[in-house]
Amino acid sequence: MINLLVKKFIKNNENIEDPSVRTAYGILSSVVGMICNLLLFGIKMAIGIIINSISVMADAFNNLSDAASSVISFIGVKLAERPADKEHPFGHGRFEYISALAVSFLIMQVGFSLFQSSFSKIFKPEEVDFNPLLTGILGISVLIKVWLAFFNRKLGTRINSSVMKATAADSLGDVLVTTAAIISTVIAGLTGLLIDGYMGVVVSIFVMIAGFRIAKETLEPLLGQAIDREVYQRITDMVESYEGIVGSHDLIIHSYGPTHRMATIHAEVPNNINFEQAHETIDRIERDVLKKLDIFLVIHMDPLEVNDTMVVEKKDMVLNIIHSFEPNSSLHDFRIVNGEHQINLIFDLVIPYSYSKEEEQKLLSRIVEEIRRQDAKYQCIITLENSYVAEE
Repeated sequence: MINLLVKKFIKNNENIEDPSVRTAYGILSSVVGMICNLLLFGIKMAIGIIINSISVMADAFNNLSDAASSVISFIGVKLAERPADKEHPFGHGRFEYISALAVSFLIMQVGFSLFQSSFSKIFKPEEVDFNPLLTGILGISVLIKVWLAFFNRKLGTRINSSVMKATAADSLGDVLVTTAAIISTVIAGLTGLLIDGYMGVVVSIFVMIAGFRIAKETLEPLLGQAIDREVYQRITDMVESYEGIVGSHDLIIHSYGPTHRMATIHAEVPNNINFEQAHETIDRIERDVLKKLDIFLVIHMDPLEVNDTMVVEKKDMVLNIIHSFEPNSSLHDFRIVNGEHQINLIFDLVIPYSYSKEEEQKLLSRIVEEIRRQDAKYQCIITLENSYVAEE
């Protein structure tokens, strides 16, 4: 069913790097979401009124908010499709994140309203009319939501859309919500216990949690999130595969929407290489990364000493000392300045974010102390950094 919808409504659906194809996926997801949720709202609202169940009506309004969310997502996808202009040279891709943020606030607002009405029902419970047929129809609505969750998850994974993945998670939350409404109705019909208000409160909490989760996931790319390790490895492996590139560090990626990313990286080159030759290699890497990974990459060249045996040995010595204290650290831009009375070891040290300021200073002190134990003339000039890559 899902593949049939994709093939029928999305041309060139395999070319997911094409912004127009990605937009088509977003539109399909939004339209299917609107249709399913409006249908579910009508069914559940009618059933809720007939059997006088606040939890079922609360679930109906949850579906209505999901339909409104699909409308906002549709608008966001269309706005994100707009090309770059003089006011926005990086395009409008972040509209997708902004629309998802608006959706999350709408969901939380609906959840809070439902919480208020359900809470009052706890103190003033009303009889719920149990109807097996209508309860069975609610069960069918659960299956529709399960399919909708799978639909959004599959499309979101295919085009790597955090918004679709969040929508899928919200649909799974709705499955639990509707199941709770069914349970309260069945219990009322079989035992006479009026737990409808309590179940309504549970429903509203699930709704608010879903809204908060979507807001959190949407804010991360807007604020600037750590680089995914898989993406980091793909870029660094590609950069370091070219002849003349010894290593790389300080990769930073800026996202201006799911289809528009810019990145900078420091590429290490031998300090005795021909400058024009190195520049030609760098230009070729930047063009190839844009073509193959669809990332606009800017590379800064860092000269690296590879022929001076003494420098290489001292770098290995320092790195071994550092790893003895913190295995998850690294260093770069290592160089030596020899003086008459001291030898300056200059380098940048990258450590995990888990270190507090006090712990950082303790680590530095231990490293410096151990290095000086090798030779009292060593003086360390260390620049402390944190990695931009997501920690495991």
